[in-house]
Amino acid sequence: MAKTQNMTTGSEAGHIIRFALPLLGGNILQQTYNIVDTAIVGRVLGGDALAAVGATGSVTFVFFTVCMGLSTGAGIIVSQFFGANNKKRLNSSVVCSALVTLFFGLLTSIISVMLAVPILKVLKVPDELVMTAATYMRIACGGTVCVAAYNWINAIMRSLGDSKTPLVFLIISSVINVGLDFLFVVGFGMGVAGAALATVISQGISAALCIIWCFKDGRLIRVEWKKEHISRDMIFLCIRTGIPVALQFGLISVSMAWLQRVTNGFGSTVMAAYTIAMRIEQFVHQPFASISTAISTFTGQNIGAEKKDRAVKGLHSTIAISTVMAFIEAGLFMLLGRYIAGIFVTDEAVIDITSKALLITGSCYWALGLIYTVRGFLNGSGDTGYALLNGIAEVIGRCGLSAVLPKIPAFSFWGIWFTTSITWLFTAIVGLIRYKSGRWASKSIVKAEETE
Repeated sequence: MAKTQNMTTGSEAGHIIRFALPLLGGNILQQTYNIVDTAIVGRVLGGDALAAVGATGSVTFVFFTVCMGLSTGAGIIVSQFFGANNKKRLNSSVVCSALVTLFFGLLTSIISVMLAVPILKVLKVPDELVMTAATYMRIACGGTVCVAAYNWINAIMRSLGDSKTPLVFLIISSVINVGLDFLFVVGFGMGVAGAALATVISQGISAALCIIWCFKDGRLIRVEWKKEHISRDMIFLCIRTGIPVALQFGLISVSMAWLQRVTNGFGSTVMAAYTIAMRIEQFVHQPFASISTAISTFTGQNIGAEKKDRAVKGLHSTIAISTVMAFIEAGLFMLLGRYIAGIFVTDEAVIDITSKALLITGSCYWALGLIYTVRGFLNGSGDTGYALLNGIAEVIGRCGLSAVLPKIPAFSFWGIWFTTSITWLFTAIVGLIRYKSGRWASKSIVKAEETE
């Protein structure tokens, strides 16, 4: 555990697969935990509490995107300096990214706590749920600094080629979280506050343990936390690299919230089918998300080592892998869609809509895989400006199409899922155009510094 992996030599596909597998395990574990956490709140506290927690989901994610984006940016910078074997700048990038993440984590925590009630009212959360939702949001978002630290150390480890240690500490975090859920919610009767507090504490403990483990005695990398490693230029580089990624996450979440709004107009049966399909497709995304992180790290290290041809070979291998996974997942839903939907509900109307919806979106899983792989490659190369373009493309596709297709009688509510599929196709094409333009080839962070 805690061992760096140099991806600049050896089999491209081998590195990517070995790196992606622990990530996939961690992502699936995270989704499974989310279901367990939701079940505890729903079964113990009831439907109103679950609705209140659910009402904060999109809002808390928007606040978390700042930390997620900065962490991703930090990982890109660190992977390139690691690939270039530039130990001085590697030290500086780790130290400065930690300071940037801490600052923005604290700032986001303060803002989200202060604006909890006004934001929830803007979102038209029912009056009877506002204060319960605000309680959950204030604690969950108030602990954003813990989320920031957790995401930062995970990004640093992965950028150095270690995807196994994050899995171990994710398991520890999940076990602590479930245990604290039962203690606070069931044992102490703390309600939604207990559920939020359990998540914050578990991530804080996991982040602290992970940081101590990785940097103690140079287990992962020997970083000298000295004043001379704090560079204004490096701090601005961390912000400049991470903000476009944060904006991408934020824009995607806004477009998803808009699509949910359109869905709500078709009544409870369609809303239930949409909710189930979304929950199922959260698992569909995990293999693609894992391989995206893998190709991002692989590309970053090889761009840093000035091996662009090898980085491109890695992208080609990743596209092939993601395409195979996409057709396997689509085939699975063609055969078992109704049975999978039946796990969540017994209503035949909901099951019927859900299974057909999965067939519509399943036909474009290959495009979804292409989005993840190309985006990971471009991020790793240093072309994080594309991340913002990616977010804009998804907003245009998802908001624009959902305003038109569901109003066409031939589509009706099926237009919701056709919107998703066509948006994936559109965004995949935008990504390929960006890649084919070759702009990524001049975005190397290491090369830019050498030129300066």
